[in-house]
Amino acid sequence: MKIYNTLSRKKEEFKTIEENKVRMYVCGPTVYNYIHIGNARPLVFFDTVRRYLEYKNYNVKFVMNLTDIDDKIIDKANEEGVEFTDITKTYIAAFLKNAEDFNVDVDKIIKPQATNYIDDMINFISDLEKQGAAYDASTTVYFNIDSAENYGKLSKKNIEELELGSRIDVSGDKKNPMDFALWKKQKYPNEPAWDSPWGKGRPGWHIECSTMAKSVLGETIDIHGGGEDLQFPHHENEIAQSETLNKKPFANYWMHNSMITVDKEKMSKSKGNFFTIHDIEKEFDLMIVRMWLLSGHYRTPIDFSRENLLAIKNAYDRLKNTNDELNRFIENSNNYSEFIADKIDEFEIKFSGAMDDDFNTANALAVIFDFSRFININYSENSSKKELEYVKNKFDILVDLLGIKFKNEILEEEIENLIAERTEARKKRDFKRADEIRDLLKEKGIELKDTSTGVMWNKL
Repeated sequence: MKIYNTLSRKKEEFKTIEENKVRMYVCGPTVYNYIHIGNARPLVFFDTVRRYLEYKNYNVKFVMNLTDIDDKIIDKANEEGVEFTDITKTYIAAFLKNAEDFNVDVDKIIKPQATNYIDDMINFISDLEKQGAAYDASTTVYFNIDSAENYGKLSKKNIEELELGSRIDVSGDKKNPMDFALWKKQKYPNEPAWDSPWGKGRPGWHIECSTMAKSVLGETIDIHGGGEDLQFPHHENEIAQSETLNKKPFANYWMHNSMITVDKEKMSKSKGNFFTIHDIEKEFDLMIVRMWLLSGHYRTPIDFSRENLLAIKNAYDRLKNTNDELNRFIENSNNYSEFIADKIDEFEIKFSGAMDDDFNTANALAVIFDFSRFININYSENSSKKELEYVKNKFDILVDLLGIKFKNEILEEEIENLIAERTEARKKRDFKRADEIRDLLKEKGIELKDTSTGVMWNKL
């Protein structure tokens, strides 16, 4: 299996620190609002990475942090006149609900909250200070960037150019314009703060992730992931802090998913093309959104538009129809002959080949659609029951590895009654009434399909 490592800018053979164990840390949301569609991409993608690694028999320890203390959270609390914890509780609950609706197994994610690791952060900063890598200034405790080796190695940014660009906006108490905050001292009496050797205050953003990764996973982890916008300065600063303190690599593989455009434009609040999952789920089931998020390779941008989601919905419906037909075939088959599994197994082999090549979910999804077409052409209720069950098991494995879940929709009583009436009309050979009901159901968004074992329906 090969993974594209942002640090080396090439695909590398995946080798873990401990045999058959993976320690993976992914930067999670700052919980001051509903997550937006950009936040959803790493959530869904790295859940898929976790699924596939477990399929490959790795024991995965997957951490996605929740940033529950930050300027944006404090500003939101002040704006609404509530405690900052009221804000974080609300949006952590909303995030977890969204994750579940994306079919992310939240129970398999360790979800540390920054405020539960304040003491660890203070110890981390104190140890940096003892090394001369941190210093106490008037309003802030800073990391001394001159103490870091190879700063910029992840983002490939030149430190001298960065320093020149930072000088126009440099704080007066910094030794170097690139130095960044480890601890922010309390500015006003009611600002959220914790006691520390440098006075009451709160941690900076970068130190939160370095500390939680070390506390939960150890000094060196296998995979660190997140959106490509986090490469600089966040991940660069994590490396600087962690490797300066621990004197060893922070992460062996860095994985970054690309951004999402909206109708071919960069998503931003100023352009008015900024969509939260809270908005999107009013029109689209998040299972459709999950499938769309995986329809492109994670390192390439994908474009969010209503047309693209509708196209994915149609594709999802085709897969669901294959799934439902297989269930019906199995239920009605009376054929107990044997079968050869080779052709069926080929689809799982091709799927694995796609995922082993830097988690290419786009190609993996294409294999599932090929498998679906193969099933639709080659199987019916007259096929071998054992073969149908084998095919269904393989199909279930592949769709589950991408986290695709088929929901059993419940019809309204009125719709069920119309379907029953049409069935009765057909028995009485009243085809005129049967056709009228079919047309009426189509207007209500229900498409019927008559089969040898009864009527099936799909929502349009």
